[in-house]
Amino acid sequence: MHAYRTHTCGALRAADAGSTVRLSGWVHRKRDHGGLLFIDLRDHYGLTQCVVPSGSPVFGAADAVRPESVITVTGQVVARDGATINPRLPTGEVELRVAELSVQSAADVLPIQVAGDQEFPEELRLRYRFLDLRREKQHRNLMLRSGVIASIRRRMIDQGFTEFQTPLLTASSPEGARDFLVPSRLHPGKFYALPQAPQMFKQLAMVAGFDRYFQIAPCFRDEAARADRSPGEFYQLDFEMSFVTQEDVFAAIEPVIAGVFREFADFTGTRKTVDEGHFPRIAYDTAMLEYGSDKPDLRNPIKITDVTQHFAESGFGLFAKIAASGGIIRAIPAPGAADKPRGFFDKLNEWARAEGAGGLGYIQFAQDGAKGPIAKNLEADRVEAIRAACGLNPGDAVFFAAGKKEDAQKFAGAVRTRLANELDLIEKDAFRFCWIVDFPMYEENEDKPGGIDFSHNPFSMPQGGLEALNSMNPLDIKAFQYDIVCNGIELSSGAIRNHRPDIMIRAFEIAGYTADEVEERFGGMLNAFRYGAPPHGGSAPGIDRIVMLLADEPNIREVTLFPLNQQAEDLMMGAPAPIEPSRWKELFLKPDLPPAKDAAKGATAPKKA
Repeated sequence: MHAYRTHTCGALRAADAGSTVRLSGWVHRKRDHGGLLFIDLRDHYGLTQCVVPSGSPVFGAADAVRPESVITVTGQVVARDGATINPRLPTGEVELRVAELSVQSAADVLPIQVAGDQEFPEELRLRYRFLDLRREKQHRNLMLRSGVIASIRRRMIDQGFTEFQTPLLTASSPEGARDFLVPSRLHPGKFYALPQAPQMFKQLAMVAGFDRYFQIAPCFRDEAARADRSPGEFYQLDFEMSFVTQEDVFAAIEPVIAGVFREFADFTGTRKTVDEGHFPRIAYDTAMLEYGSDKPDLRNPIKITDVTQHFAESGFGLFAKIAASGGIIRAIPAPGAADKPRGFFDKLNEWARAEGAGGLGYIQFAQDGAKGPIAKNLEADRVEAIRAACGLNPGDAVFFAAGKKEDAQKFAGAVRTRLANELDLIEKDAFRFCWIVDFPMYEENEDKPGGIDFSHNPFSMPQGGLEALNSMNPLDIKAFQYDIVCNGIELSSGAIRNHRPDIMIRAFEIAGYTADEVEERFGGMLNAFRYGAPPHGGSAPGIDRIVMLLADEPNIREVTLFPLNQQAEDLMMGAPAPIEPSRWKELFLKPDLPPAKDAAKGATAPKKA
């Protein structure tokens, strides 16, 4: 017989009754039923109920062992009778009558309980993450993550992609966040950067002639944490393809993403529906108009309408003034809300003020006509025009967001989400995908009047190529850039790449870079392009966000094996940590540390580079 186990704790069934077996695992739970001691023994595979009679020679050892101690038990498999069968367990038809017991590793008193669903502070959970991961929900989440990655890898290979690994020690690149830097001992005063993404390397792989590349890539960004973003490292499905158009990229990755979501759609116990066919394509400008966001949640049926023209030179002075000054007014329908009590509208008005808006105007289209403060002060024909533009019926209401374009459309998006939640309009048990396309190539630099910045990925191909760069207003130029969005969460950014040195230099020139600066910063890639580069494009869906959605978890830490906390600290391993003075010396560095309070503040909310 094996020293530790003949079976796992999830393997025994009714057919094994009468067999002598050996199991090893953790003491999940103990119950003393007066004359019988029950031990639920748990390992990676499941749980088996073990029974120790009071007269057994091992009863004393079994009674003394603490929860989460690791033990090995040997005994006979016994079938349970009808009243004691546990249908919730795969092993619930049998139990193990223990004849031998040995303690492999005794556990101290636990700082957090493993059995049960008790909630614990995040600090405790992360400090004792190895215990937290023994809990059923956390264990299942991480097994889901493993299954998702295996499924993605299989699907990518089936699509003709080849897996490669790109360097982790590289040069800094302008990805929009702060790099993690690694000092070089052999080259004093110089630093490597951990990759924010394998962007340039995957493009160089295309130049090297590898047609379809992918990897499950670790990425590193020194940025503040959010619920859907880790503060230090994350993983993405990074891929690139040669000789492709934007639609070719979509056709390659849609079956992979949709297939994974279908495969694991019932993970939470409720089967969720997944889009069939092509994901909808929504232009960036349309997304901002109709949804108030470039990450629209398509489970929400509400669509926003621009009604600026209906308030221009109208009797409603506040909105008329906004329209005259170049602002916008957006209408957000509220289906079936006309008959809601006054408190419903007052509550939304208070929420709007808490969000920094002046308030939230509305019109109620009751059965006997339009009502509300705006309807009283706006010409009847304009009220009717708004109703028709928004496709509203008697019994519906409409709310308004007004102001400068960027602020008003963003607030309209927040109102849309709030209304859908208040009115319970969000589609249940569904994953709804879309592509956001036609992103603007450039945006205004808020810190530099008249200045222009890249609005997305600087290595993207502008629509219209060199001619567009030379002849169009930069703010009107669109790029071959695209995002995958699912249920209001951005899964991926991607683009058809700018593979022409002349177009790249001109594109960076518009953003304020000289040709020499471009050569200095991106010379490796530019030089490669000068020796024949294929048109190419790709994307990089986030693994962590995919798993978070499938697990229906609110925070990315719930699907990460050993995450950092919100201050980018590893409480379990004590990182980041000081280094010995000798290490500073061998790296030719000298510490110049800020006061402790300033250092803590910087760690909490690092600024983007």
